[in-house]
Amino acid sequence: MSARDAGPRLGRGLAALLGEDSNTGPRSAVIQHIALDLLTPGPFQPRTQLDPSELAALAASIREQGVLQPILARPDPKNRGHFQIIAGERRWRASQQAGLHEIPALVRELEDTAAMAAALVENLQREDLNPIDEGEGYRRLMEEFSLTQERVADSVGKSRSHIANTVRLLKLPSAVQVELRRGTISAGHARALLTHPDPAKAALAVIAQGLNVRQTEALTSRQGQGEDGAPKRREAPPKDPDTRLIERELEERLGLAVSITARGRGGSLQLQYKTFEQLEGLITLLMQK
Repeated sequence: MSARDAGPRLGRGLAALLGEDSNTGPRSAVIQHIALDLLTPGPFQPRTQLDPSELAALAASIREQGVLQPILARPDPKNRGHFQIIAGERRWRASQQAGLHEIPALVRELEDTAAMAAALVENLQREDLNPIDEGEGYRRLMEEFSLTQERVADSVGKSRSHIANTVRLLKLPSAVQVELRRGTISAGHARALLTHPDPAKAALAVIAQGLNVRQTEALTSRQGQGEDGAPKRREAPPKDPDTRLIERELEERLGLAVSITARGRGGSLQLQYKTFEQLEGLITLLMQK
């Protein structure tokens, strides 16, 4: 999706969750100056870490120019007269460092689902949210508010496949997730590592040898591993890591060997059974209404 398409789509999806009307604009919204001690970080912030150096730079800018963009907040549902920050926690913390006593805020009456989606979209629009925090945000939207991947995709302006692939990254070992948060490996590397029998060990080889995504796919696709962890040449190109992951998930669910082969925009799905009982179980599953 291009940058040109991202903005409008994000706006439409978020507007639906915020309860905005295209003709009348935002409902129950007003900008006011709120004392910093009446604000607390909201429970739906997808970002788990704030860079101290970036915070200090923002504080210096606020001392010189003030807060140029209001934060987004809602009345604290458990503390009358106080407010929860939905988007703009860094501006709030930087304002504290800059010695301010209050900050401009756009206050809206938002339910939990809309508040969490707004916090996630605000970070996505800045394009500096790491893939693990992004995946955790999608997961929380689905689990805590019973939203489907399609609903989340519409709300944040991403494709359903992007939502699914990003959430899958949460299956990686914690050591690999740390490297992904740091940026030492990319989301492309991480998707390839998902199909490796030992993702943490493979990640170390990827970082040490500076492997690109294609080389990482080869590393996870080959049958045997050399002592140095370097990828070997293969006669056939490696299967897409997302496809291999789907195969593994289907195998775990069905208890059968699964093979997916892509051919252009189509392809084939092959299931292998060893006993008649397995075949009967598969037929029963497929015939369920």
